[in-house]
Formats: sequence, C-alpha cells, structure tokens
Amino acid sequence: MMRSFLISLSRAEWARRMMTRLRFVRRMARRFVAGETPEEAIQAVSELNGRGILATLDHLGENTQSLEEAHQATRQILAILDEIQRAGVQANISIKLSQIGLALDHSACLDNLGEILETAGKLQNFIRLDMEDATLTTRTLEIYAHFRDAGYENLGVVIQAYLYRSEEDIRSLGARGARVRLCKGAYQEPASIAFPKKADVDANYDRLAGLLVNQALEACSPPISADRRTPPIPAFATHDPRRIAHAREAAGRMGLPMEAVEFQMLYGIRRDLQDELARQGYPVRVYVPYGSHWYPYLMRRLAERPANLWFFAANFLRK
Repeated sequence: MMRSFLISLSRAEWARRMMTRLRFVRRMARRFVAGETPEEAIQAVSELNGRGILATLDHLGENTQSLEEAHQATRQILAILDEIQRAGVQANISIKLSQIGLALDHSACLDNLGEILETAGKLQNFIRLDMEDATLTTRTLEIYAHFRDAGYENLGVVIQAYLYRSEEDIRSLGARGARVRLCKGAYQEPASIAFPKKADVDANYDRLAGLLVNQALEACSPPISADRRTPPIPAFATHDPRRIAHAREAAGRMGLPMEAVEFQMLYGIRRDLQDELARQGYPVRVYVPYGSHWYPYLMRRLAERPANLWFFAANFLRK
C-alpha cells in the first residue's frame, strides 16, 4: 500500500511543487542524485572511478510534454557524452525513450536516438535504454531491435524481472546477443502482467539471471571493454545480497569469467557491496542520475526501500 502511494505521488504535480520547495527534501535527494549540473555529475563519476567503480549517467527527465523538450533532452544527452570524453571518465549513458519523444512522435524519437547513437559511436561509448512502465515495454524493445538490426552495436536494454513476459523477452533478445541490465522493476503494475509478491519476483530474477549467464556463454563470453564503457552481456542490477550471491554462483558454476559479468547499483545505495564486489574483481557500475527533474526519481527510491522513509520522516518532524 505504501509503495503504491509513493509511486502515485511521484506522478502528482501538486506533490512535486510542494515537496521540491522543502530544503530537507532537496538535501535528501542529494543522497540519491549526484547534482543538477553536468559538472556535478562528472565529479561524482570521477569519485566513483577513484574507488574502482564504473558509472552510467542518467540525465533525469521522462515523459516530455513537447517535441522541443524532447529535442532539448537529446541535446543535453549529447553534451554529457562530450563531457565524458573530455573528462576521460569511465562511464556510459542510460536514457528513457519517453524523454526523447516516444510518447509524442515515433519518428522524432527515432531521429533523436539515432543522433545519440551516432555520437556515442564516434566517441566509442555505449547507450542503455532504460525500461519504463509496462505501457512502453513493447515499443522500447521494438526500437531496440530496429537499431540493432540497423547495425548499431553500442546499444543495450533493460528487462524487469517482475513482468511475466520477461523470460520470453530475454530469450528473444539473446538471438541478437543483447547486452541486458536485469532489474526487479520500480513501477506499480497490475497483477495481470506482473508478479505481485516479492518472493515470486526474486525467484524470477534468479531464473532470468541464469538464462543471461547461459546466453553470455553461447556468445563466447564477451568481457567488459578495455575502456570500461561497454558492458558485458549480463548486468545484474540489484542491492539484494541473495540475488547477487545467486548470480555469482550461476556464473561461477557455468564458467563465465568475472570480467564477463557486471553488477550494477544505484548511486547512494549499498556502497559497501559496491566496494566488496569491485575488490573481488567484478566490474561494478553505479547508476548516477543528475538534473533538475529529480522528484519522481526520489519518490521511486523511497517506494523501493522502506528504511529510507524513516530518514525522510525524521527530517520532516524536525521542521
């Protein structure tokens, strides 16, 4: 119930206006968001790299309301690609297709993504398509397939373990040698299309992790690139020690080398796990969001992790 309430707040404009005015809310957001400017984002990546941790940068913002906003978001993504190259940091880019026009104009979205992929290719960088709510899953996967079939190898996608369809999607993606980030899923979806119980989501995550390991082996276990920007085929995005242990066990048992497996976590969460996995020799990549549109992202993080609510409530009561 609380998760549903917080996710609904993430979409409420009145709540955004109220919450973003509160100083303590903005302070809390900095726990999960690297800052509002590209300079702050690059600084956060530099600090991660100093610990042996990689990054994927996400310029926050989704569901743009006009084609001009979508073009502006595209320009901002192109700019951060240039900043990554200039700074020489070990980072790639994650984007949401609704940010670059998916819900507004299909052709404009394709044009924007094509420009991003062309620039990323020239800079030898990698683009990951984030997965949004289930109304966009099919369209996101179709656009992914369109560009892969057009010869763009520097493109990956996200699959959410809480959807019933995800096993079939991963099997289909395996035929293209897709580089897949597997996460549990952060949106509120009906029981008709998604597992309602956490235990079932966890069990499906483990099944899908094993499937991705097998697909990596069938593709001759491509490792992370030498510049650490292009990930291997499986990227396991989770802070759950049991899911991490299962993925490690499956990879070890099936003979997938450490450099052919990547673990991903969110900025500001489980730094201890990040450092431990990196020390053991696994590529570890942190999802680093930045930008002024941080409110929906913050509310989804609160919905995912109840412990964060106590921190939030304690600050609120002191006001």
